[in-house]
Amino acid sequence: MKNIKQTTPKDTVAVSKQRSYSEIVEFLDANWTTNTNDTTLQCIKKLDQAFGSIAQKTNAILVAGTNGKSLTIHFAAKLLKQEGLTVGAFYAPHILTYNELFSLNSELISNKTFTEVGNEVINTAQTIGVTPNSLDILTMMALLYFKNSNCDVAVLEVSKDGAHNPVNICNPKIAAITRLTSDESIENEDAIVAKAIEELTGIVKTGTHVVCADQSKLSLQDMAVIVENKGGIWSMPIRKLAALAYPFEQLHGRCAALAERIAQIYVNLVINRESIIVSGSLLTKQKGQRGRPTIEAKRQSELNPRKTIEQFWKDEQSSLSGRFQLLDKEKPTILLDNASNLDAFKNLLLGIRLLHYKKPLKGLTLIIGCTNPNLNVDEFLKLLRYFFKKTSGQVIVYPVDLMPGHNGEQNLDVEKITNSIKSMQIKAKSSKNFKEAFEAAQKTVDERQGLVVVTGSSSAVAEYWKYKGIKKL
Repeated sequence: MKNIKQTTPKDTVAVSKQRSYSEIVEFLDANWTTNTNDTTLQCIKKLDQAFGSIAQKTNAILVAGTNGKSLTIHFAAKLLKQEGLTVGAFYAPHILTYNELFSLNSELISNKTFTEVGNEVINTAQTIGVTPNSLDILTMMALLYFKNSNCDVAVLEVSKDGAHNPVNICNPKIAAITRLTSDESIENEDAIVAKAIEELTGIVKTGTHVVCADQSKLSLQDMAVIVENKGGIWSMPIRKLAALAYPFEQLHGRCAALAERIAQIYVNLVINRESIIVSGSLLTKQKGQRGRPTIEAKRQSELNPRKTIEQFWKDEQSSLSGRFQLLDKEKPTILLDNASNLDAFKNLLLGIRLLHYKKPLKGLTLIIGCTNPNLNVDEFLKLLRYFFKKTSGQVIVYPVDLMPGHNGEQNLDVEKITNSIKSMQIKAKSSKNFKEAFEAAQKTVDERQGLVVVTGSSSAVAEYWKYKGIKKL
């Protein structure tokens, strides 16, 4: 990894306090609800100005939408790295440590660098007299870290609130939107989605290339009009899935295809392809050679065959730690998924069925710790009823130990949900905590061919790793 150089904010006097790594974590944990009404982003804009307007100088790609944002960023970063670029990625939320939010060429930020950058941002905020919340601080840390690392391009997740998210201080080269769905009343879904479209397209600036993986023609038409009115450049929506290994193509193929389009647009349209010398590029078309290739050229081509995008996807690992991860070496097999809304739950249940088709399961238990207050519980119960009509198994519901910075404000009523599931003739029980739920689940499935699924929220996935004694991913 490249050496990180310190950047002194212009026209400010550095505050002397130097916090330890754990002190910065404590500071972040305590400030998620600080100044959350700053919808005009004035706080982070002032902070950015103190650092010389880093955001405007960053070649940024923003990824928004309902589901699949982190996975899309993961794939896009890998593709851009393959093209010879130094790529920064900013994810949300973290599972165990804040370090997970910052990646440079697929490597997480070190504790030392995290501490240095964190101190610099927090002290600068105090010097200029602003009170940023934790998301503001982490966003500024990401931009500063990527600048100091001489990053060529940064791929940033719009974790919530669209235009009001701190990453929107950037002037994105590309804005990608994964999917748009609603967890609220089905009767008002069209109005809710329309509001979401307006909010998410708020990240589009003049000259921003926009690509979307949503499947609703009406939503795509509405977005195209808004993008063009904003002076953005609307790109053909994603139609096909990327050819990932089974069963991941059906689950994540659309995210991978969106990532591929992001990388193609960036390499071929945003930057000057002539300025990049990449042998074996997956995304740029090589200049043709006139006449027949020489014997030596043929020989080199046979000895060093050019890797194709199809081979890239075939070899690509399709899981992302803490967000969707199949631990098939565990006994029994563990599936972790931070699904918390209806669309994500649908995809998860599809994934379980596909795994069952590939290798019949001998026992299945879903451990659900849901903290989404907007979840349409009636629709969620319908999903479970339909799933368990064709698949045998049981459900364990438990109250989650909420983590700072995670989406979700409160646990759903555990006993009420459990009783509702039982009323549909599905085996279900409640547990007091994750430990009790997980140990009960292990006893219900075959050690070799059974499956235990941990889902409902990012906090639920984090509880699995804590139970296993893992301190960082």
